[in-house]
Amino acid sequence: MELYLTVAIIIIGIILFVRDYFSIDTTSILIMALFIVSGVLSPEEGFSGFNHPATITLGCMFVVSAAVFKSGIIDGLSAKLIKIARINYFLALVSLCATSAVLSAFINDSAVVAILIPVALLVCREANISPARLLIPISFSALFGGTCTLIGTSTNILVSSYAEKLGSEAFGMFEFSLAAICLLAIGLTYIFIVGPIVLPKRDLPDTAGLKKEAEKYMAEIELHEESDDVDRSISDSQLVNDYKVQILRIKRKHYRVYEINGETVLRENDLIRILVDPVNLARLKVKKGLSVRGDKENVQVAQPNDKLAVKPGTQKEEKKIYEVMIPYGSEIAGRSIKHLNFRSTYYASVLAIRHRKETITEDVSNVVLREGDMMLLFASEKAISLLTSEKLIVTLSEYQGRRVDYKKAIPALLIVIGVVSAAAFNITSILISAMIGSLLLVTLTILKPQEAYEAIEWKVIFMIAGVLSMGKALEKTGGSEIISQWIYESLGGLDPRWTLSLIFLFTFLSTNVLSSKAAAALMTPIVISLAAAMQVSEKPFLIGVMFACSLTFMTPVSYPVNTMVYAPGNYRFRDFLKFGTPLNFIIWIAASFIIPIFFPF
Repeated sequence: MELYLTVAIIIIGIILFVRDYFSIDTTSILIMALFIVSGVLSPEEGFSGFNHPATITLGCMFVVSAAVFKSGIIDGLSAKLIKIARINYFLALVSLCATSAVLSAFINDSAVVAILIPVALLVCREANISPARLLIPISFSALFGGTCTLIGTSTNILVSSYAEKLGSEAFGMFEFSLAAICLLAIGLTYIFIVGPIVLPKRDLPDTAGLKKEAEKYMAEIELHEESDDVDRSISDSQLVNDYKVQILRIKRKHYRVYEINGETVLRENDLIRILVDPVNLARLKVKKGLSVRGDKENVQVAQPNDKLAVKPGTQKEEKKIYEVMIPYGSEIAGRSIKHLNFRSTYYASVLAIRHRKETITEDVSNVVLREGDMMLLFASEKAISLLTSEKLIVTLSEYQGRRVDYKKAIPALLIVIGVVSAAAFNITSILISAMIGSLLLVTLTILKPQEAYEAIEWKVIFMIAGVLSMGKALEKTGGSEIISQWIYESLGGLDPRWTLSLIFLFTFLSTNVLSSKAAAALMTPIVISLAAAMQVSEKPFLIGVMFACSLTFMTPVSYPVNTMVYAPGNYRFRDFLKFGTPLNFIIWIAASFIIPIFFPF
């Protein structure tokens, strides 16, 4: 009975993951709750994911990564990178991809991509390169780099820690690095040769930001009595002819104008929804006779206890329009502008939203924000800096590197080296070394305790704690053994290399449906049981699961870094399919041969 309940709950979880009814972390916790309520897992077993070595290790590594970023080391490197990348497209491609791969081997890949996106966009503007030709390569390179070390990605930590709890030997820091570097070399070769040919060459950016004819923003404007467009038809209006506006909807007093065409006449006090590019939106903001909704000078002051609030009596600062992106793990994702009370809470007005490439029909204030969405904010530099420091947004309008604070940079770098070395030379486990490193960063005041708490991406922590319950339930009810036995009976006559290859194929395909962490949590106990049934080493299968969960390129939703570059690169879904699918199958075939060389059965 418990086995049937487990299968039913996992199926429900898969449906929720696919349909995207809730955020991934919410779905993960819901699955965990269902296992506990149904009695499949006891409360202690259900909540064990929160004190799992993988969860604790990952939390500590978030703190270590935050110290590196705060010290300004990465910003100093980025400034040098910009000088190199400005020369030509191929140098920009090579330098950005190499940097992304190297940094992602030791620092959270989402954080690496978040800081490289503004750098890449600046290079695109100055070197006249389309962002679409750089951002997917940066994302894919980060995925390859993350597979090179145990701490390179949360999936590696999850699989290693989970396997250790199930009785297998934990992986060393660089134990699978040679195999990963081989795949990295193949991947980069593909990116450097095929990328310039296959990646889209869409409209180029200009100095005002990513203004492309295809890249439009949604906004709402209100016509006033003195507007030149009052009592004019849409086809004759300045909005259409001078500002290249596309009118989507008109609200007039207490009713909506449903039939909109060139002959439709605009009236005083019309509330008009438009699609417009960033430059013309900036021009509309200062045009007399109309107002952009949200663009008000009498912005309410947030409550004094709000750390992002501008205190009463503060001198009014000059405001500008900023182009920003919602990064992975941002607290504002999954909530609407209205629900966030954005203007009074963050002292910034949302002028427009680009919701991936979807055509949005809801009011801007009611649009539910997603990770990877882009916004135009009308705000002061101080407000933008505070939003950025809280990791709520990433600024795309301009790149402003911080100066390196050597008093913090040198100790932070030494601690990172110590964390990696202690685990690499088997002095202690990565869990212990990461925990000690985090404590040293706080005790040496490189990070304040509050900064350490804020550095942890709690969304990821809750997601991992939740998905671990799936593997735990499969293990407890014997589901993993039944599945592995079925695989063994179906594939038992095959060479182990074929079995590994099919496991890799199934795993990387499933990451396009499930999250990579959920796929890893499900597959780890299954492949361990399968290896026992086949009487071979489980390490090749575990490495296959690690690599397959991380090296997923086919869709923009298969991994967070792919989602992050989707809107800034002005991509279409088919761009990932066209460029990423061949790469995924090349890596699948290569991994089927490479993994057994370094990890014999």
